Amino acid sequence: MKRSNLGTPKRILLIDDDPNLILLVQDYLEFHGYTVWTAGNGREALELLEKDVPDMIICDVMMPEMDGYSLVKSVRQDPRTSWIPVLFLSAKGQSQDRVKGLTTGADIYMVKPFEPEELVAQVESSLKQASRLIRYQGKSDRAPKFKVPKDVELTPTELKVVQLVARGMANREIAEVMNVSQRTIESHVSNMLGKTGLNNRTELARWAIEARMAM
Repeated sequence: MKRSNLGTPKRILLIDDDPNLILLVQDYLEFHGYTVWTAGNGREALELLEKDVPDMIICDVMMPEMDGYSLVKSVRQDPRTSWIPVLFLSAKGQSQDRVKGLTTGADIYMVKPFEPEELVAQVESSLKQASRLIRYQGKSDRAPKFKVPKDVELTPTELKVVQLVARGMANREIAEVMNVSQRTIESHVSNMLGKTGLNNRTELARWAIEARMAM
């Protein structure tokens, strides 16, 4: 039996230059109750985004005309689309590829070939996280503001770490993505807490989001 989402179906923009993959993923997501739009490259996707905004973007990395990196940068720079969860699908699975994808602005990086059930689970998780973030931002005016020094400077590595912290990743997961030890990540987090005067990872993540470092 076809599974469906409660309420209005979530809309997903699927971008890939492989028509067979497009067909496979589209059929699987629609089977699970999602509405799917498709585009063959980043430029086509931007044209669709000018007309309407989806709830999530699933995107290949290497594509003709405009690749996934360029697309995500454009998405993150536009206030209309900057909040949209982005999942990268790529045949490139080295740690440096995953780091580049995540620091460019993707929320999830999955390597081809992948299990369709895992893809659906990642989509559902991302949509839930986006919903929580939207609710949080709606209440942010009532939340106490952090008193972080304006001259705080993060190193490039610290910036990568705080972006991943803001996306809800644990230190162990960040260590795997960045191909370093968990102790190294813990050290970076500790250094950032010292620089900012914040108390924990939760406050660090919220500060990164409010300061728009997590886009």
